[in-house]
Amino acid sequence: MKPADIRAMTIDQIDDEVLKLKKEHFNLRFQRASGQLENTARVREVRRDIARLKTVAHSKRQVSAKSGSPKSSSEKPGSTKSGPAKSRPAKSRPAESAAAKS
Repeated sequence: MKPADIRAMTIDQIDDEVLKLKKEHFNLRFQRASGQLENTARVREVRRDIARLKTVAHSKRQVSAKSGSPKSSSEKPGSTKSGPAKSRPAKSRPAESAAAKS
């Protein structure tokens, strides 16, 4: 499956295709275990197709989350979930010994 074809799909279509390929992968594993698998390269192709589909779906979900995610009603404008940034005290350096200075 080509990445351009996957990018043209919706997220729901991608999820359906992943489910279909997982079932095929399951069946191919059984065929391999019982010695009935003729096209052993198909197992690898299916695994990689699943990975491609998941990668594109993840990137599409990130884009849709960034562009169209309205803030929840519990959040106040200008606030963050983790709260204000806390400053850390500066680490003090140990005093240098007289032998190191010489």
